[in-house]
Amino acid sequence: MESLKDQLAVVTGASSGIGKAIALSLAAHNAEVCLVARRQEVLEGVAKQVQALGSRGHSCPADLTKDEEIRALGEKVQRDFGRVNILVLCGGAIFHGTLEKASIADFDLMYRSNLRGHYLLIQTLLPLLRKSAGQIVFINSSAGLRSPAATGQFSATQHAFRSLADSLREEINPDGIRVLSVYPGRTATPRVAKLFEKEARAYRPELLLQAEDVAEMVTHSLRLPRTAEVTDISIRPMQKSY
Repeated sequence: MESLKDQLAVVTGASSGIGKAIALSLAAHNAEVCLVARRQEVLEGVAKQVQALGSRGHSCPADLTKDEEIRALGEKVQRDFGRVNILVLCGGAIFHGTLEKASIADFDLMYRSNLRGHYLLIQTLLPLLRKSAGQIVFINSSAGLRSPAATGQFSATQHAFRSLADSLREEINPDGIRVLSVYPGRTATPRVAKLFEKEARAYRPELLLQAEDVAEMVTHSLRLPRTAEVTDISIRPMQKSY
């Protein structure tokens, strides 16, 4: 397995849930982590957890729905670090509802945060990833593989996210960059807890995937020798509770 020591990872959605778990897992393998999310005070807490693991964590607040903040993030990474070895795309929004009644404003927000913002972030950081022959991880969703009732708007953004990853892989594999898509089922995170509440269903986190389960799979894939590329991982709870 390859070492992640002295590699710089940029992780979006790093303030909680899967993004935070991945950031901490990478730090445990000695990667330096740039933590991206909207809330600086929360990111600073995560940065302290990274540092407690013996690595370096940096609070890098940015709102992925705002182009100017994404570009400012790219400038900060270039100025402060001058490199990117790993880019993990995990931030985003989720709303459910039938097509007839779901809010178009919610659809617009999911498009900007789940897809467009990450698209621009990839464009911004790709020159640095090329220099390091880096790796990109798309944390998608099981909704990126199918489209159950009342999930159409969210599924549409995740199917597009999948298409973006697949096309990008074909474009940048020749540069030595690996691209991984991960499709978790429902995971015990604050975002999913709110979703269960909106559905008026009992939230039993012990029956769901754990964020650390996903993080372990991601970190293992990133550490594989460069003779291999994992392209897609579908992972779901062992017991179905929804």
